[in-house]
Amino acid sequence: MSGGLIEIRASIQKNLDEQVGGQTEKDLRRLAGCIDRGLEESESSLEKVAGYVEDLREIDETLDPGKTNEVKTNRARRHRFEKREAKFQALRETFQKDEDPVRQDMGAIMERFEPGLFAGGHELDTLQDNLELERWFRLPKSHERKIHGRQHAGVRIVQEGPGLTLTLDAHHSHRRPFTEEELSQYLGATPTQEELEAVERRKIMRRATSRKLRPSLLEDLEKRYRSELPGNAARQTPTGS
Repeated sequence: MSGGLIEIRASIQKNLDEQVGGQTEKDLRRLAGCIDRGLEESESSLEKVAGYVEDLREIDETLDPGKTNEVKTNRARRHRFEKREAKFQALRETFQKDEDPVRQDMGAIMERFEPGLFAGGHELDTLQDNLELERWFRLPKSHERKIHGRQHAGVRIVQEGPGLTLTLDAHHSHRRPFTEEELSQYLGATPTQEELEAVERRKIMRRATSRKLRPSLLEDLEKRYRSELPGNAARQTPTGS
C-alpha cells in the first residue's frame, strides 16, 4: 500500500507541476498533503509491517498441501506432510512466545486453526484438510451475505446489490423452478445507473491496487487531467509515446 501511495503521489505531482490553478489543482494539493502526512506518520511502522508480511508468507507455505499431492510415493508424501505439520507447529510456538502482540495474535489464530488443518492426513489424494474442503464448496459460498467473520456485507453485494440480491433470494418467494415464460420478461433488464457507476469505480480500484496495472492507470489519469486543461490541447502527450 505504501508503495502504491508513493507512485500515486508522484503522479499527482506531475499534474501539480502544470500550475494551472483552479479547484481541481486545489483538490490535488489537498490530496497530496494527506498522502504526505499519512506516509510520514506510518514511516516508523513500515519496517514492522514488512516483517509481518514475511511471517505470513511462512505461515502460508504450511497451509498449502499442493506439494504433498504432487508426490507419487506414499513414503515421500508422508514425509512432506510431517514436515509441513512440524513447521506449522514450530511457527505457532515461536509466535506465541514472542513479545510482539501482533505475532502473539498470529500464534493464537494458528492454534485455533490447527485441529482441522491436518485432519486429512497424508494418504488422501483430495481433501487434505479443511482448506481443501472449503475449496470444494467454493461455488455455493458465493452468496455474499453468508457469515464470513467480518461485520460488512462484502464488496460485491454493495456494488451489485440492487440486482444481485433479488436474484439470489428469488427462490424464497418462488419455490418451483422458473419457466421460460417467467424468465423471458426479464430478458431486457439492465442494471441501474448507480450500479453501473459502482462497477466502473471497482474496475479503476482494481487497476489502482495492481502493481502491474497501476502505472498505466496513472498515465491515463494524467493524460485526462492535461486534456481537460483550458488551452492545453497542444501539449497533450501523443498516444503510444
